[in-house]
Amino acid sequence: MLLTKDNFQAAVEAAATVIYRGGAVIAPTDTVYGLLANAANEKAIEKIFAAKLRPKNKPLPIFVKNMAMAKKLAKISPAQEKFLEEKWPGKFTFRLNRKKEVKLFGIEENTVALRIPFHSFVNSLLEATNLPLCGTSANISGRPASGKIDAVLAQFHGNAVFPDLVINAGDLDKPSPSTIIDLTQIPPQTIRP
Repeated sequence: MLLTKDNFQAAVEAAATVIYRGGAVIAPTDTVYGLLANAANEKAIEKIFAAKLRPKNKPLPIFVKNMAMAKKLAKISPAQEKFLEEKWPGKFTFRLNRKKEVKLFGIEENTVALRIPFHSFVNSLLEATNLPLCGTSANISGRPASGKIDAVLAQFHGNAVFPDLVINAGDLDKPSPSTIIDLTQIPPQTIRP
């Protein structure tokens, strides 16, 4: 689906419908094209791993819409919250100790990597679904992530599992992956600059 100003809301609704049904969506994000699915739906997360040919032991990051949602999924101290509020929304993913009472799939047993993105489409989708969304890059595992839609689609061409919907916003401006910082350690450690 080609994303335009005129069909923006229709595109959000189409993507939300796919996600509610346990599907996977390729969509533009504030970093590179992402592969999005409901992080609380086991079949949806299995589809992400299958589409990316990603090893099951490599955990997935999660998009959340705000700090309140982040605090439902992770143990966030007042000091951590203050630090996170300085960096979010934006291109920072933080590894935090997770709350185990919330059922999420594709993540580590004791930690969860969260990000509040800064992109109108993803933010609208998070608002529309009110779900934590797996927010991994749309690429085959081991190949480069991209902000060029043709390069993204070429990677999935011929795969047995293909995402259910593609939101084509053209080539993204200055794409680059998020910085990943581990806040489960003192001092915090940068995992990926």
